[in-house]
Amino acid sequence: MLRFLLKGGPIMWPILALSVVCLSIIMDRFYSFYRARLNISQFLSEIKSCLERKKNEKALFICRKNKSPIARICAFVIENYKLPRKRKEELFSQFISMEIRKLGKNLRFLGIIGHVSPLLGLFGTVVGMIKAFMVVENSEGAVNPGALAGGIWQALLTTAAGLAVAIPALIVYHYLEGKLEDISLQMSNVAFQTEKFLREVKNEKICSEKNSFILRNGSSC
Repeated sequence: MLRFLLKGGPIMWPILALSVVCLSIIMDRFYSFYRARLNISQFLSEIKSCLERKKNEKALFICRKNKSPIARICAFVIENYKLPRKRKEELFSQFISMEIRKLGKNLRFLGIIGHVSPLLGLFGTVVGMIKAFMVVENSEGAVNPGALAGGIWQALLTTAAGLAVAIPALIVYHYLEGKLEDISLQMSNVAFQTEKFLREVKNEKICSEKNSFILRNGSSC
């Protein structure tokens, strides 16, 4: 491997540096997305059960012990349910955007690496080809095919290295971008479902109070 790095010329070193940065971003983001996993149906079932029994603090505890942004939006909805509707919608939208930005941290750099690496490789190859043909020019017609071929394959090393970094970087970038969109939709859905549960509990309470009052007059809610 070191032999190829040395043969590829100075452009190989920035490509190598980009590969290290790329790998660190991929590992960090996969860990973050792993922590964001959540069994939504089971989670919402637990939250609904707590809210129906008017155990809001227990519902918040369940949300806070989970590291997923989906659980955090649920806690945020419960804590801010009594705010005016328009204000709640603004806050929920801001909260989801903030969480998605945190989860997608450095993904843009991964995309940049995916696009820049092959360009660096191509640049290295062009420089190497220029050097190879300068040798041909200086040889005054006595061209050694072996030496020329050796110069060309050395020049092509940078293109291969650039592509080797770019391909996995772009695959992971687009994969995580898709996961990010899925999590954003899941957060919106959980926020809607949680508010729906709270509204149902509130309506049930109001209806129960009306029944208690109206039953004394021979009617029902």
